[in-house]
Amino acid sequence: MKDKRILYVSSEVVPYLPETEISSMSFEAPKMVNKQGGQIRIFMPRYGNINERRHQLHEVIRLSGINLVINDLDMPLIIKVASIPKERIQVYFIDNEEYFKRKATLTDEDGKLFSDNDERAIFFAKGVIETVKKLNWSPDIIHVNGWLASLLPLYLKEFYKNEPLFTESKIVTSVYNQTFEGALDKNMINKVKFDNIDEDKIKDLDKPTYNNLMKIAIDNSDALIKGSNDLPKELSEYLDASDKPVLDYFPIEDFADQYTEFYTTKVLE
Repeated sequence: MKDKRILYVSSEVVPYLPETEISSMSFEAPKMVNKQGGQIRIFMPRYGNINERRHQLHEVIRLSGINLVINDLDMPLIIKVASIPKERIQVYFIDNEEYFKRKATLTDEDGKLFSDNDERAIFFAKGVIETVKKLNWSPDIIHVNGWLASLLPLYLKEFYKNEPLFTESKIVTSVYNQTFEGALDKNMINKVKFDNIDEDKIKDLDKPTYNNLMKIAIDNSDALIKGSNDLPKELSEYLDASDKPVLDYFPIEDFADQYTEFYTTKVLE
C-alpha cells in the first residue's frame, strides 16, 4: 500500500468514541495502511459527547467557513482536527452547531433516533467531500464505515460526479450489523432529491431503514466488505447477489493481510 492514498470516512472511531466493530476497525485499518507507507486521512462527525480538551481538537480555520445547503437551508461547516496519540494519524472532524452540538451521538437518552439524523447524514457526506476538495487531496480509495456515512458513495457518484479530484477514486463500503430500529425522517428522499439526485437512484430512501440506507451505499460502491460475521439476512443476500468484489468477514486480529490483498488486487486492479 506504499504511497497509496486512502480516505477513511466513519461514523465512529476509537479513541474518540467507545469500542465497537465500526469504531475499532475505523482505527485499525488506517493504522495498518499507515504502517505500510500509505497516506491516510480519517473523517468522522464531531459529536458533542467527544471531549475536545482531552483529545486536543482544534478548529482548522482555513478549511472551515463554507456553507453547505441542506434541504434549502445554509448550514455552516466547521472543521476540527486532532492527532491520535503515538500513531501519527490525524483525524478530521465534521462539525456544525445545529447538528452536532448535543451531548450524544445518534440517539437521545431514551435510545430514540434523533429526528434530524437524515440531515446529519447528508451534511456529513457533503462536508467530507468539500473538505477533501479544499485539501486538494485525491484519494485512490475511499473506505466508508457506518450508516451515518452511508450517503457518501451516492453523493460522490451523483452530486459530485463531475468533480475531477475523485475521477479515479474507488469506493469501498464495509457493511456491519450495527443497525437501528424503525426508519429515519420520512421526507429524507425529498431532501436528497433537492440536490438534483435522480429519484431512480434513491427509491430505497422512500423508507429510510438501516437496510435501505446500506443498499444505497452498496449500489454506489465499487467494492464491499462484510464488517460483521452476522449481517441482517436481507443485506447478506443483497451482498451475495452483487456483481461487485465482496470480501468476507475477518475478525480484527486477522484482517490485515486480507484487507491489503483486497485493496490491491480487487479494488485498485
